[in-house]
Amino acid sequence: MLKETSELQHSAEDGGPWRNEEFHLVIGVPAFNVEKTIAKVALQAFEHSDDVIVCDDGSQDTTAAIAKRIGCDVVQHEHNRGYGSALKTIIERARQKGADILVTVDGDAQHNLGDISTLIQPILDGKADMVIGSRFIGKRNYGSTPGTRKIGIKLITKLTTSITSQQVTDAQSGLRAYGKRAISSLNPGEQGMGASTEILLLAEDMGLRVLEVPTTINYRIGKTSTLNPMLHFADVVSSTIKVASIRHPLMTYGTPGIAFLLLSLVFGARTVQVFANQGQFDTAAALVSIAVAIIGTILSITALLLFVLVTVIREERRNDTTP
Repeated sequence: MLKETSELQHSAEDGGPWRNEEFHLVIGVPAFNVEKTIAKVALQAFEHSDDVIVCDDGSQDTTAAIAKRIGCDVVQHEHNRGYGSALKTIIERARQKGADILVTVDGDAQHNLGDISTLIQPILDGKADMVIGSRFIGKRNYGSTPGTRKIGIKLITKLTTSITSQQVTDAQSGLRAYGKRAISSLNPGEQGMGASTEILLLAEDMGLRVLEVPTTINYRIGKTSTLNPMLHFADVVSSTIKVASIRHPLMTYGTPGIAFLLLSLVFGARTVQVFANQGQFDTAAALVSIAVAIIGTILSITALLLFVLVTVIREERRNDTTP
């Protein structure tokens, strides 16, 4: 269990490494083909904790060998499963180890591990169960963030906050801290990059308190990700929409369905008006009205079917857990 002893508080004030026999901090690193940077990340991690987990997600280079040589606890996936699967493995491993706090950092060396003390302080203070290192608080990195990446992150964050009460500024940050309660309860199912967003939604469902703190990120180390930015964006957006469909089917499909049906009525009224006033049939408006009506009907039916299905599944789960 966490113990807020004077020794721990003194360590926080000094900004020193979180290494205490009564406080188990684990640092987890999802890694895929990062042989050029994993040594730097691991060595910096060991400055803060004696327990560093590296999940090698099916790398085809020497990432795992380097991490093992440095002394990391390396868990290897036989094949590349995706960022979400690596996170899931790290959380499970940290849970097995009885970690009090788990900090996750990316393996590309862009995160500043000197921010760890700031990151975990809200958990130590009992103010949060999960803390996100945001690139956009205090404008510390806002200007240095590449334009296309900044736009993508903002769009994903906007989409995330539209379906959850978690009002965060950086939904895709890989620098995060998880307290004991979060470690014991989070079990992400998304295998790809959408796991970061899914965890925020799961945190809301479980009543976990989520805070953000400013963090520093270095984009000057060069391109380290092997995933195309557009594929990354599409992966996250599709994952978010999928999770939203399960959580709020009426809102996700029903709202646009009704909007399409109303738009169909507008074009339909336009068709009738033109015919009544001019005696001519507006074919274009009529076709648009029919097409939009079909889309709206499909979306509305989908919303109702998903709502019923999700409701039944939730009821069955509730009955299964009721003694």
